[in-house]
Amino acid sequence: MSLIGRRAKLLLSTLAVGAAAVAVAHPAGFATQTEQTQKSKPDHIVIVIEENHSYQEIIGNPAAPYMNELFNTGASLVNHFATRHPSQPNYLDLFSGSSQSVKGDDVPGTKFATDNLASELLKHNYTFAGYSEGLPKKGYDGPYDLKTGYARKHNPWTNFTNVPSSANLPFSGFPRDYSKLPTVSFVIPNLAHDIHDGTIRDADKWLKSNLDGYVQWAKTHNSMLILTWDEDDTSARNQIPTVLVGPMVRKTKVTVKTNHYSVLRSIEDWYGLPSLGLSEQAKALPVLK
Repeated sequence: MSLIGRRAKLLLSTLAVGAAAVAVAHPAGFATQTEQTQKSKPDHIVIVIEENHSYQEIIGNPAAPYMNELFNTGASLVNHFATRHPSQPNYLDLFSGSSQSVKGDDVPGTKFATDNLASELLKHNYTFAGYSEGLPKKGYDGPYDLKTGYARKHNPWTNFTNVPSSANLPFSGFPRDYSKLPTVSFVIPNLAHDIHDGTIRDADKWLKSNLDGYVQWAKTHNSMLILTWDEDDTSARNQIPTVLVGPMVRKTKVTVKTNHYSVLRSIEDWYGLPSLGLSEQAKALPVLK
């Protein structure tokens, strides 16, 4: 064989080995799926959490016209479930992939240093804030405020030492210039507006009045709204309504069984964050275009 022939053979052999190494490093479909997920990530996500109503109590209910408009516009999770009862452990599950061994609604005895959605976003150069209606002041760490309807049990980020108090904000601080929103934010209505104490109709009106401006803006600004519930009406089934709305979201009904960990895992995947707690066992929601 000539010198040129031997060199050509050596080059082909080297290329084949390199291709095999790439195939091992990136299993079929994995890299492509990850790149597509990252490419479709929203610029902003706003997560609104309502209280204590089942899927059957909200879907098709004439007292909730705006909520049902959202369900008919975006990706509706029609087989979606809370993780347990009562409220507080569900908020912690959605926020950190774990209830942190909290079983009730009392203020936890100690704060947690474990990783959570906010700490991971901040660690990866994204931003986070929680906006609670009725929170007496920025960084407030106290319990209920009966005058304003604020409930600390609905505010999971205040329980973590690795989330700065500056991220714990009253809803009155929710930006009117939506481009100034953090990457991911939670909106927690007070007890009168999250259907805990008030009516479905009142909660629906509050949601439209306070969040529809963002929803309309999001359509042309690559941003998303997630509307969900903490738990149902304390039944064993615990099925809750949840919808994702945004220009990157397919209009669809997701029939696979999902839960709070599925929502958390989706956000983690979209922003390239490590999966937290039990979200590692969940799959991202199949909702992006």
